[in-house]
Amino acid sequence: MNIEIRVRPGASRTRVGGEHAGRLVVAVQPRAVDGAATEGALRALADALGVRRRHVNLVRGATSRDKVVAVDDDAAADLVARVAALRADAG
Repeated sequence: MNIEIRVRPGASRTRVGGEHAGRLVVAVQPRAVDGAATEGALRALADALGVRRRHVNLVRGATSRDKVVAVDDDAAADLVARVAALRADAG
């Protein structure tokens, strides 16, 4: 399953939730230097979805705030429902 995300680096705390232009928002503490924000976003997304980090891979957008990540379909049976709940959570 591919998920479009919007990374917000330099946040005061790491959190996953809400939506920006149809993309799931992932706010991370690391700055966008040497891929630290991207790695932080992938780890945060894996935690939020309840899957291991190795099941979440970057497909497109290594140097962009807008990214596409692939989550192994076998990693979680209710993945679609989890993503929908995260998009609805703007808190």
